[in-house]
Amino acid sequence: MIGYARVSTEDQTPLPQSQALKSAGCVEIHEEQASGGNRARPVLARVLERIGKGDTLVVVRIDRLARSLSHLLEVIERLEAKNAFFRSLTDPIDTSSPQGKFTLQVLGAAAEFERALIRERTKAGLASARTKGRVGGNPGLRARDPAALRKVRLARQDGYMERLNETAQDWVPHVRRLRPDLAWEDVVRIVNGPLPRERQWTQSRLLRAVNAYVRDGFLPPTVLDRAGRRETDDRLPAIVAAIKGADPDITLQAICTRLEAMRERTPRGRTSWQPSSVKMLLERAERLGLLE
Repeated sequence: MIGYARVSTEDQTPLPQSQALKSAGCVEIHEEQASGGNRARPVLARVLERIGKGDTLVVVRIDRLARSLSHLLEVIERLEAKNAFFRSLTDPIDTSSPQGKFTLQVLGAAAEFERALIRERTKAGLASARTKGRVGGNPGLRARDPAALRKVRLARQDGYMERLNETAQDWVPHVRRLRPDLAWEDVVRIVNGPLPRERQWTQSRLLRAVNAYVRDGFLPPTVLDRAGRRETDDRLPAIVAAIKGADPDITLQAICTRLEAMRERTPRGRTSWQPSSVKMLLERAERLGLLE
């Protein structure tokens, strides 16, 4: 059981939450001072990255983890992808139990119903406006006014950055750690390894996101440097070292699963990986100084 405690301001203390988590049996507790509306929280990102199979992420209340239903379901999805669980001490959610899973399904259905209602209301509002002769859109944009165009461009940039912040925990730690030592195609495969298909990245999308974060100072410019040439025999040890570096407690079998999901072939060209092959590559990576 791994506890997560969050407060919004420096004036608040996470001590009551930490004490409750400790009393519940958490073997480690991570504290963070950040806004609940900010999804790109570094402490939470590290916890979700390191959490393993069979672990349970525990919070005192749901709002300590997420302020929106979509964020809560996203976090629980990431945990389920790792065969991990989520539990809230004061709310009826414990994904390791049938009752908790049922509650989660109800919440998911409610979220989908809410999105459907919003879509229907929007369509009805637009149809009503058209019957009254009102044309939608920004008059300044229709007139190609430079100030209006600039305002829209900045709003789009803000919206794009907000969407990136929601997924930052999936890719920022990998990019920060692996670039420019590994080529972008290998970084993309490592980033996509633990992600469900609908959340996976293409190389062009990832490069655009990284450029945006470098522009705003969230990542150092060095991550965009050209990757140095690496000997062919060193590529697999580097990839295995990167997977191990992201999760030091990962098992050899889990690394095998990750490599197969990445469609990496073994040194002998096979598609099925064995722990002995991974162990050999880790030993080679250690000799090359690729493991911390």
